[in-house]
Amino acid sequence: MISHVNVGTNDIVAAQAFYDPLMVRLGWRLRFFDAPAGQAGWQPATGRFPLFLLCRPFDGGPAVPGNGAMVALLAPDRASVDDIHRMALAAGGTDEGGPGLRPHYHPNYYGAYFRDLDRNKICVCCHEPEETAAP
Repeated sequence: MISHVNVGTNDIVAAQAFYDPLMVRLGWRLRFFDAPAGQAGWQPATGRFPLFLLCRPFDGGPAVPGNGAMVALLAPDRASVDDIHRMALAAGGTDEGGPGLRPHYHPNYYGAYFRDLDRNKICVCCHEPEETAAP
């Protein structure tokens, strides 16, 4: 249903360096990176779509986050949510809500929120129940 999501950036080199380890942790791979054009994109390791794209705004103005806009990235498990949130903050992102259950969404919703280097709000979440340890 979703072809791609685009997030604006004012510094494609810094944005690509910020997102690349996060996307790798999610199991996505870099599809392209074109610094002179100000564009980068990732795709799932096993498919072509959807794409997560970064670019300088086409109108030439500064990239600014949208009021109320957020991109939510689906993680395979809660440990990935924890790791990605930690990695984002270590890379210069800012905390918008640490990892944890948000039962007001549903009983198994586990998410974390941060802002990237351009202040875009990003969520990483898992909808699966916590894994149980083997006996």
